[in-house]
Amino acid sequence: MHAIELKNLRKTYSSGTEALKGIDLRVAEGDFFALLGVNGAGKSTTIGILTGLVTKTSGTVSVFGYDLDAQLDLVKQQIGVVPQEFNFNIFEKVIDIVIQQAGFYGIPRSVALPRAEEILKKLQLWEKRDVQSKELSGGMKRRLMIARALVHQPRLLILDEPTAGVDVELRRGMWEYLQELNSSGVTILLTTHYLEEVEQLCKNAAVIHGGKIMLSDTVRNLTSSLEKELYTATVSTTVGIETLGASIVRVDEHTLTITLAKGESITDAVAQLQRAGITVTALRPTSNRMEQLFLNAIST
Repeated sequence: MHAIELKNLRKTYSSGTEALKGIDLRVAEGDFFALLGVNGAGKSTTIGILTGLVTKTSGTVSVFGYDLDAQLDLVKQQIGVVPQEFNFNIFEKVIDIVIQQAGFYGIPRSVALPRAEEILKKLQLWEKRDVQSKELSGGMKRRLMIARALVHQPRLLILDEPTAGVDVELRRGMWEYLQELNSSGVTILLTTHYLEEVEQLCKNAAVIHGGKIMLSDTVRNLTSSLEKELYTATVSTTVGIETLGASIVRVDEHTLTITLAKGESITDAVAQLQRAGITVTALRPTSNRMEQLFLNAIST
């Protein structure tokens, strides 16, 4: 069975803008699947249609065999969504946000509370359960969104930029948790700008561009032609980087650029910096590696 099956999916807005131009896409049950594309490519529109927040113009959508048009409530029960923007009440306590989400699915508090405890502990948020969510860091808020999306035990988890604003160490912890979820049978659909995230987590991926699926393949095949990747790192100090090799270059007192050759890992580079006594506090991709992937897809 396919977790997601889209056939000739189209979305045209009243202005005449075509956001989706006849998408065909299948995501197998149990897959960890990445949907890649630049801003405006059609990722958010696709997710919006899947979750019932955006009305399609034509085409068919099924989720675990349930038809979106005829069985919308059943489709929604299968899906947990972590949107890009924070959308919870910042004055509510962490535990209340998760418990209330369970209530929307008819889950009694006696069942929701132990579920919430288990999820919050795994996401390192249990100690913050009685804190108003406005007091959380950006990374903690992101993890709270994941906890809320999982409390009704969905079969499909949709993650839209899940590690945005999350520091390097916590990002690795989230990767491990997401891999554990996927191993337990949860199908995951991921959008991200971190290509390493896709390489570390996902089995298959599709590239969407201009409202069309340009390429869909295994992650290994999609990334095999890419040569290098450039990151910008904010660090505690740049003292001592001269001994770390030409791939790590000082920009200013607290900024480095890290160039990775094909097959090299940013995780290994961060570990190298840590062994040299340099703490990485923020990290973002700055190269055109993702753009190169899109160009490869467009040219096929």
